[in-house]
Amino acid sequence: MTRPGPGAHPPAHAGPHRLFFALWPDAPARARLEQATQAVVQTRGGRPVPAEQLHLTLAFLGAVPAARRAELLALAPVAVRAAALADAPLALTLGQLERWSGPQVLCVLPIHPPAALGALARSLTRTLGAAGFTPDLKPFRPHVTVARKVVRPSETVPIAPVRWTFERVALIESRTLERGPVYSVVETCPLYGG
Repeated sequence: MTRPGPGAHPPAHAGPHRLFFALWPDAPARARLEQATQAVVQTRGGRPVPAEQLHLTLAFLGAVPAARRAELLALAPVAVRAAALADAPLALTLGQLERWSGPQVLCVLPIHPPAALGALARSLTRTLGAAGFTPDLKPFRPHVTVARKVVRPSETVPIAPVRWTFERVALIESRTLERGPVYSVVETCPLYGG
């Protein structure tokens, strides 16, 4: 695992951390998605997710005791190796906007999600579960949440395709602030050759 640069994550604390593994795009990739979805997000109401927080969750863990964080970080490379990804960057094309009524969110879905994406999510869930963590076991449905508290119904809407490419998986800490959830990269793990 590789630590991000200074100031990229909050200081450690002794209590439990809300953690998840995700694909964390670079700033230009997030900006392209924000631009492609901005007009539709504005017409649906709700609260847009800030561009710097856009990500694709692979395995959600919830509260993890601080004492188990190092163990969790050591499992990421194990899960990545077990996913047996091809030796090329993991790429997906986002191109469809959809409102999920239960959680009242507006999500962007990939066009033809690559098999490697599901393999990585399943490998993380299996590896973490076998080590005694409690990942969310809901079926994996790849998406990027672009707005929350969206109450206006909408049909599925195509957007200009946005391609995201990844060479690392990230462990993310989620903190809930008054303005909503805030995500910080804790560490990253290479998807290939690591």
